[in-house]
Amino acid sequence: MSTNLGTQGITEADIANFLANTPGFFERHAELLGTVQLTSPHGQRAVSLQERQMEMLRDKIKGLEGKIIEMIRNAQDNLGLADRLHRWTLEIMRIASPADVPGAVVEGLMREFQIPQAGIRVWGADEPYAGMPFAQAVGADAKTFATSLGGPYCGVNAGFEAAQWFAEPAQVMSLALIPLRAAAGAPAFGMLVLGSPDPTRYSVDMGTDFLVRIGEIASAGLARLLGPNGTGTL
Repeated sequence: MSTNLGTQGITEADIANFLANTPGFFERHAELLGTVQLTSPHGQRAVSLQERQMEMLRDKIKGLEGKIIEMIRNAQDNLGLADRLHRWTLEIMRIASPADVPGAVVEGLMREFQIPQAGIRVWGADEPYAGMPFAQAVGADAKTFATSLGGPYCGVNAGFEAAQWFAEPAQVMSLALIPLRAAAGAPAFGMLVLGSPDPTRYSVDMGTDFLVRIGEIASAGLARLLGPNGTGTL
């Protein structure tokens, strides 16, 4: 509420509006700028209007410098992330034998992105790969769940079948489930799962754009394993 400054009902808001709309006031009364005393926000000492304005500008500049530093740090982090993703992608592309792709996908992710545990299953694989670890049996519910995902699922380890694909499932507190598809909208032919002992690393409110890219790259590399129908089957 504005303070009433006199019997005529002039308020602080009235004065503020007058000064804001009368830019020539301080030009005509320049001596006031040197006599107005304000309390510094950095102590109890009194400062002039000019000094107070300088302090406000310094604080604003300091805030902007902090934002610039944060932007630079984020840009450096993103560049590093892009470099690791590039190395991982090239590794997958250079693999001659399709049977070696699942292992390279998992091991490369763990190495490049410091992921404690990762696992993979491909249930649409062609017959020659049926006996390999990545082609082990997967329950119908897990397959249906993977196909139902519109994107990666992130959250706590709540007893998903995919959590058993880790080497040490009991140590995983949070995980990311990434469906593998031959094309957008196609049934999932497999699923990639990332796990961490940190319950907050994969949370339901985290951004998943990067995980989507990982899923797309992994799917493209693993497509060579698919059977004659070219898609995953339930």
